Amino acid sequence: MRLLRAVSVGLALVVAAPAAAQMNFEGLDLGAPKKKKKPPTGGGAAKKKPDDAAPQPDVELPAEGLDLSKPPEKKKPPPPKVEEVKPAPTMSFDAVDVGGKTGDRQRLDAAIAQFKEEAYEPAALAFFEMTEDPKFAANQVEAEYWLAKSLYKLGLYNSSLGMFSKVLGRGSDRNRFFKSSLEWLFFIARKTTNETVVLDEIAKYANYDFPERFRNEFRYLLARYNVVYGKALDDAERKGEADKAFDEVKRLALMIPKGDPFYPKGKYLEGLAFFRENKLEQALEAMKEVVRATRSEEGRGETAEARNLKNLRELAFMQLARTHYGARQNRYALFYLSKVERGGPQWLESLFESSWANYRIGQFEQALGNLITLSSPFFRDEYFPEALILKAVVYFENCRYREALSILEDFENIYGPVQEQLNTLVAKDLEATEYFNVLDEVRRKNKAGAVKKGSVDEILERILNLALTDKDLKKTVDSIAELEAEIDSFGGRSDAFKYSNLAKALIEQMKGQREALIKKGGIMAKAKLDFENGQLKTLRANGLRIKFETTDREKEFLQELLQAGGQKQIVKDYKFSVAVSDDQLYWPYVGEYWRDELGTYQYTLTKGCIERASGSELKE
Repeated sequence: MRLLRAVSVGLALVVAAPAAAQMNFEGLDLGAPKKKKKPPTGGGAAKKKPDDAAPQPDVELPAEGLDLSKPPEKKKPPPPKVEEVKPAPTMSFDAVDVGGKTGDRQRLDAAIAQFKEEAYEPAALAFFEMTEDPKFAANQVEAEYWLAKSLYKLGLYNSSLGMFSKVLGRGSDRNRFFKSSLEWLFFIARKTTNETVVLDEIAKYANYDFPERFRNEFRYLLARYNVVYGKALDDAERKGEADKAFDEVKRLALMIPKGDPFYPKGKYLEGLAFFRENKLEQALEAMKEVVRATRSEEGRGETAEARNLKNLRELAFMQLARTHYGARQNRYALFYLSKVERGGPQWLESLFESSWANYRIGQFEQALGNLITLSSPFFRDEYFPEALILKAVVYFENCRYREALSILEDFENIYGPVQEQLNTLVAKDLEATEYFNVLDEVRRKNKAGAVKKGSVDEILERILNLALTDKDLKKTVDSIAELEAEIDSFGGRSDAFKYSNLAKALIEQMKGQREALIKKGGIMAKAKLDFENGQLKTLRANGLRIKFETTDREKEFLQELLQAGGQKQIVKDYKFSVAVSDDQLYWPYVGEYWRDELGTYQYTLTKGCIERASGSELKE
């Protein structure tokens, strides 16, 4: 799910100018010779105290008596005096600015002025040059801070993140840019495709007090970080540490007030934490609260925020359905699955899961109808191997043994070689980066048309793509692509920028980030492929078990048929009706798929068991 739209916030930077050294030179006059005046009567001579706070110009002071408020009147210049006037002695002081600013300060201010004039490239180059100058140590942090802002303005968000991280790494003591740099992390999180890249940085400063306007966003992001971290700990079988991570998820979610934009997101994470602990009542209540908090409002429109809330709402419906299905409350599961929007990101998954719920309550026609949608050419690239197992089970339950065996044979022919190849792949224990290389190779074959339709490579590509349906893994892969695009974007910059030492340093930094992300994503991909390999093994084992039972049943029927002299029947014609409700239209399926019909199919079983099976598997 993506974060809420970015909010542009101007940050006021207060620069404390260093106090100029006060120097007193009695009798030294940098101006023109002045006429002596009589002291005023009625007291001692009055001396005018100089205004130390007033900025001093970089030029010689004007002669006394000259009014700068109005243009001078044109007068005939007086004749030059004959006597020679000796010039006043002068003294030079290198690196001292009589305007009260050092040369370094002037240099930094000039670059800041470029930034404010939106000349971001030259400003970034100037700031970088200062950060590399050892003599600029006094203003090093400020230059790094402004460099990070310049990179953000140039759209180089990953580069900007690296520089803000450098500023934050200097600590909060005597670092007046620390707090502002923390705020900029939120702006970057809203711009990058993967907020978890920023989460790793934000999590380092969990003990700091964030500004009120970012506090709830920070709580949500930190809770999300703990969910990802907790899942990784669970996979590593470090349950005690994982428990602490998910306890932190619940604590942070409770701190987000109701009505805040991040409230439903926090409640969803809280529900996942309760579901992990098998606290189903608390999990259900949290997900119901997500549904209530994301209820659509009239006039909301199709904004990015509205789409994010809609996706979150449907994820909550899916979790509610799964919780009820796990408790064998199948009709409740069907109710929530029916709430998922047709054509949405969760729609196909909801159709598949509702097929199992329909099978459990004996609604075989509806279960098979959903499977017709999943097998349509519109979803050729989708991966639902379990659909064939379910189809075989339905035919088995209706005493259609020959059809069941045929479906199981199809399943084994399609997925047997795939599982063996997948097993070989995960057994190699390759380096993390190699799993991405395998995926790229299969994708290149597919794009070049070298992958035969229905071949092992095509199914393997679906499995590898399925690994990318894992939200966190997909975002990691998107981040890799984003880094590569940012590196490529330097080619479109001015020559002064793209051939600069700054560009070289940033590209090297991003290459390092890319390698780290590939390694992280490779570990996640391997875990996902391990899981899918295990699932396929289980499905093949289930298919084999169903095959044995089907063969036994068919054998029993044939024996009874022989004993009855060929008069025994195991199936009969079903009575069925094609009547539909007033708001529906009956349209027979003749092998053609129409997009507007998807999800509405009902398969008509014309024959089956003389007495339908009423085993425990059909009870709720």
